[in-house]
Amino acid sequence: MAKNIYVNFEMPAELVDKTYEIVELSRDTGRVRKGTNEVTKVVERGEAKLVVMAEDVSPPEILAHIPLLCEERDVPYAYVPSKQELGGAAGVKAGTASIAVTNPGKSGEMLATLTKSLSKLK
Repeated sequence: MAKNIYVNFEMPAELVDKTYEIVELSRDTGRVRKGTNEVTKVVERGEAKLVVMAEDVSPPEILAHIPLLCEERDVPYAYVPSKQELGGAAGVKAGTASIAVTNPGKSGEMLATLTKSLSKLK
């Protein structure tokens, strides 16, 4: 599959696993917003602590603005291969193109570690 236009860097497998784990823990102990419209809103409002986007979204234009918005607002963002798995981690039966963690809950420390790793990838 060709890389989508919004994917700015390659995510190593262990970071992808950690990202899913953070989304699940945040869902259970904090707050996660699901869907590209919700993600856009919380990033613009400065409420997002982490944005996660699926790489298998079609058409890619759905997410094209998110990395730029995150860069502008200094919000860390990550990619995962599957919108189905991302939806599962966020508690949605159907897949979701993107999610934003607004309250990491018990995943705070893991989120800080992931953020450091992500800044090295860019």
